[in-house]
Amino acid sequence: MSSHHIIRDEQEPALIIANGEACSQELLGQLLEWSPLIVVLDSAIHRVLELGIKVDVLLGDFDRELDIDAIRSAQYPIEIVHTPDQEKHDLEKAFEYLIARGFPAANVVWATGRRADHTMTNITNIVRFRDQLKIVMIDDYSKIYLLPYQFEKWYTKGTPISLIPIGEVHGIQTSGLKYNLFDEALTLGYRTGSSNEADQDGFVKVSYAKGDLLMMECTD
Repeated sequence: MSSHHIIRDEQEPALIIANGEACSQELLGQLLEWSPLIVVLDSAIHRVLELGIKVDVLLGDFDRELDIDAIRSAQYPIEIVHTPDQEKHDLEKAFEYLIARGFPAANVVWATGRRADHTMTNITNIVRFRDQLKIVMIDDYSKIYLLPYQFEKWYTKGTPISLIPIGEVHGIQTSGLKYNLFDEALTLGYRTGSSNEADQDGFVKVSYAKGDLLMMECTD
């Protein structure tokens, strides 16, 4: 797999590779090609090295056995970031690292699948960084990101779209969907906006007044 980075502009999204279910090599290759910085969480490093990917940063609490010297030698130059704080997950620490480096955005792969607790935590934690980092979580079937309070995007007719609240979200207004909302509320566990779709080729608009609302663009 090619690990060449065409773009070296920190205005482009960095790529974080977590340790959940692997995505297709095609998707991973596309993301690698356009990412200015590749951050790998420590628990995934051996899987990543097997794919022949050049890594820029290895980050984590290193609570599993890792031969750091061997990794440094194989991946030189590489930045090793030890983050031992057990009160935070490694993905959360990676977000904080990118914010400190001045990156405006991050794509995340291998963050879903496998353990359900990790998947739920990874998805819901992105709302904490609303004002600091634009995060998009990507796998072979979904693209997940936090919506700004005013959102507009062009979709083709029938594109599956789900609006998933984290906690409660109030004052939701939509247009361009098959099932629109009119100043309504969604609550996780009680009422969500899953399995909706774009009604026609054109713009879908979403606005809301309060809370954190995730967009999930999904395919079967």
